[in-house]
Amino acid sequence: MKKYPIGIQTFSEVVGEGYFYVDKTKYVQKMATEGKFYFLSRPRRFGKSLFLDTLRQAFLGNREPFQGLFLEHNWDWETKYPVLKLSWGAGVLRSPDELRSVFTDRLRNWSDSESIELKSESLKERFAELIENLHLRHNRKVVVLVDEYDKPILDNIAKSDVAVAMREELKNLYSVLKDADEHLKFVFITGVSKFSKVSLFSGLNNLEDISHSPGYGALCGYTQAELESVFAPALEGVALAEVKRWYNGYRFAEEEGVYNPFDVLLYLKTREFRNYWFETATPTFLIELLAQKRFAVPDLESITASEEILGAFELEKLSLATLLFQTGYLTIDSVTDRGGALRYRLRLPNQEVKQSLSNHLLTYFVDEMEVKLPNQDRLWDALHASDLDRFREVFQGFFESIPFEWYTKNRMASYEGYYASIFYCYFTAMGLDTHPEESTSHGRLDMAVRMEHATFVFEFKVVDLVKDTNPALEQIRAKGYHKKYLGQTRPDGQARPVYLVGVEFHAQERNIVRLQWEKVDQDV
Repeated sequence: MKKYPIGIQTFSEVVGEGYFYVDKTKYVQKMATEGKFYFLSRPRRFGKSLFLDTLRQAFLGNREPFQGLFLEHNWDWETKYPVLKLSWGAGVLRSPDELRSVFTDRLRNWSDSESIELKSESLKERFAELIENLHLRHNRKVVVLVDEYDKPILDNIAKSDVAVAMREELKNLYSVLKDADEHLKFVFITGVSKFSKVSLFSGLNNLEDISHSPGYGALCGYTQAELESVFAPALEGVALAEVKRWYNGYRFAEEEGVYNPFDVLLYLKTREFRNYWFETATPTFLIELLAQKRFAVPDLESITASEEILGAFELEKLSLATLLFQTGYLTIDSVTDRGGALRYRLRLPNQEVKQSLSNHLLTYFVDEMEVKLPNQDRLWDALHASDLDRFREVFQGFFESIPFEWYTKNRMASYEGYYASIFYCYFTAMGLDTHPEESTSHGRLDMAVRMEHATFVFEFKVVDLVKDTNPALEQIRAKGYHKKYLGQTRPDGQARPVYLVGVEFHAQERNIVRLQWEKVDQDV
């Protein structure tokens, strides 16, 4: 059995030392023949670094690692190019001074290895001087590969002044690539975020962004066909439908979804469904930003965004949708062309992200593990027993436990989305099949939870009990939100009952003031 290349980013090691490898070399040939300056953004742990090293080996003319792969017979191996590979992936840089120091060392290493003396004073001028001298020495234009180009910025994004300073320093260095055009054969820049050309790649207007281009959707990640063919020896006994539900679903163009490679490799090695990708580096500031912006968490299941929002990452004006999309917590569900203006419908990509994000947000809301875990157990038992009176008691106890100071800081108790978010986070963190804002022929219900033994249909309201005369339960009845679930069966063939649950909150009391429910029996 082959080995799993978990965390390995060196192409020659993956293909030469008995690891599984999904052949992506057709993209090397496609890019080299169709263009020159490329940019690609993808979430972390999607194989960007491995692909960049694949490019490096190809341009260096190292044919041996490509034996049996697409590129072996589709590349000019006689022509070799000098390659400068720059990665910001190692460590965390906390200041522009540290960044300049690291880049000074890289320049020194490059120039020493080629016995080139750099005479210019500034880093920018020495970088340009190195590219020009490499071209002259080898009589071949230079290939520049930049990995994790944005990491010094993202590592400091919670400190806006430092992040801006990092961006300006990198902008100064990357601007060399514009004026060095005559000395360059190929440029490939990759990272997580996609800053606008104005803010970071000033003047580099010939940089082709293939992040969402047709034909490049599967450049990083595994397609279903790749999973089933390349990993066939490791799939015996694997429930492919469940693997797909957990780890597939990422779409970067109008093509089929792809798997997160990191998740697939770790799952196949352990045979355990866990939140492998999410647990590696989910930033605390992202969770806090969702809460501070009073974002209704169930809305993450369906967000509409424009091309501008998806493509503009600006430190001075952080868009939550942009941040979530570019970091991999949202993905493309569908694209609509409205007179030349594209509209992207975004969604959570899969079970891993949905469940893990909810769990982290719930921890932010609850703040105490000893409260969250017992509540989840009690809710699980109450739902499985269809005991909605006990269900009400659990949530009332939870809201009672939140300190008053929390509300004064966040001012969230007055809006419905906060309460719906708490319910949604509890349900999805427990792995329940939760559907917020689901469309029916009668309108959009607030939330449905589908379980094997029953379906629960929820309506949430923030009310004034004196003035409000339309209970939430009555609204479900009147709108007929539950009717789409009638006629469904349980695994044993019996009719699956539907429970209508109206939940009402009072902003001043900051708790459930009325929870009414009824069971809708049905014959099948």
